[in-house]
Amino acid sequence: MGQHVDRVVAPAALGRAVLLARAAATLTAGAVGLRLVADPRPLLAALAVVAGTTLAGLAVLSRHPHVARHPVPVLAADTAAVLGVLALDGGGVTFYCCAVGASALAGVLAGMWALPLAATHTALGYLVAAAVLPAGADPRLAGFVLTFPIACVLAAAGAAVATAALGRYVELSVRVVASAQRTAAASERARLARELHDSVTKTLRGVSFAALALPQSLRRHPDLAEQLADTVSRGASVAAEEARELVDGLRLDAPDSDFADTVQEICRRWSQVYGIPVRLATAPVDPPVAVRYELCRILQEALHNVAQHASARHVGVAVRGAPGRLELRIRDDGRGFGLPADLSQLRAAQHFGLIGMYERAHTIDGSLHVASSPAAARPWR
Repeated sequence: MGQHVDRVVAPAALGRAVLLARAAATLTAGAVGLRLVADPRPLLAALAVVAGTTLAGLAVLSRHPHVARHPVPVLAADTAAVLGVLALDGGGVTFYCCAVGASALAGVLAGMWALPLAATHTALGYLVAAAVLPAGADPRLAGFVLTFPIACVLAAAGAAVATAALGRYVELSVRVVASAQRTAAASERARLARELHDSVTKTLRGVSFAALALPQSLRRHPDLAEQLADTVSRGASVAAEEARELVDGLRLDAPDSDFADTVQEICRRWSQVYGIPVRLATAPVDPPVAVRYELCRILQEALHNVAQHASARHVGVAVRGAPGRLELRIRDDGRGFGLPADLSQLRAAQHFGLIGMYERAHTIDGSLHVASSPAAARPWR
């Protein structure tokens, strides 16, 4: 892709710019020259050739930019147009403007290989200058006319350098964007893998163990087999629910929407399901995509725990932002619980939700603080 942009798109774009610039300069010079000639028809015909050549070149480079890979036909047609302008104009300023533009176009499409063609235009310019300059002409006018043709070589060289530089810049930009896309895709795959591992995979592993023990239990311990079958059934239901919640969580956070709207939607859905009002206070913050996703998942897990264990009547959610800092706070007026000393005790106590919240906060270089104690429901403030 980068090589394609370097060899096709950039030259085609610069070629269109050169054609437009040449047309503007040539038509302007020709319009001025109309006031200085006795018969304007040859000059008008030359300007018509320039306008037609410009329109044709723009159409070709716009619709078929791949011609930049094989510029010989385009340059041949453009050189013919220069000769046509010379034949009609008789070596006026219009011809010189057209020749310099043709040299620049050659530099864009052919690079440094355009220098021989530009040198040809320069030599032709000197021949025309020698023919049109009268004997005993003003030295200042002669100096200007004789210096002008070298602009063909300079224009070709400058256009070649500019095209090469633009091609390298665009190619580098494409590589940077592609690298960012690959990094984002890898990060997304890692995130999905972590989500599946933290939820559905663990549940299915338990279901698998129970299913493996089921055949032998059917023959020897019918009561145990019944319990295992119930475990398999409940585990499959839990896995399906976890998968549904995972998909809903992935769909819910739209990176293009405001973070405050996403938080509000999560709270609204939860309140609608469980009938518990949520008091929401959100600051106008815009965290990165990875951060906002993990915060949304932490919020969902916290609200799930409130619904399952707290017997709360009110919930408060607040999002606060400061330079280099973002805080998500969830509080409720339900019964509390005793906090183990470390994560291993949480795991032993089967509090995997809290463990997942700690891990999510850690993945975005954040921290999770839980304040609770076993007590009766506290009054809401």
